[in-house]
Amino acid sequence: MAINSPRITGPTLQVLGHLISNAQDGQAGSDISKSTGLASGTLYPILARFEKCGWLLSEWEALDPVAAGRPRKRLYRLTANGLSQSKKAFSNVYSLVGGLVWQE
Repeated sequence: MAINSPRITGPTLQVLGHLISNAQDGQAGSDISKSTGLASGTLYPILARFEKCGWLLSEWEALDPVAAGRPRKRLYRLTANGLSQSKKAFSNVYSLVGGLVWQE
């Protein structure tokens, strides 16, 4: 059963930003981790929540692990709804902080 939307936090925005920037290609968790600086204990629960709410799809890469000399990677890609909702999440955050002016 899909939930409506995940809770939006700083780390979730980092993951969404990476996925939006690479929307055409499936992204391995290790690549997302390197890009965002998030540890696996933070990253993979976020990816699981996105997948549970239908914002993200994942699949194993089409690769022969023996021929490649490494294990297959799980690739993550935003769904059309996920891309739309991600953009809304960034818009909402911007509207909350965009009007703030720092004063000393």
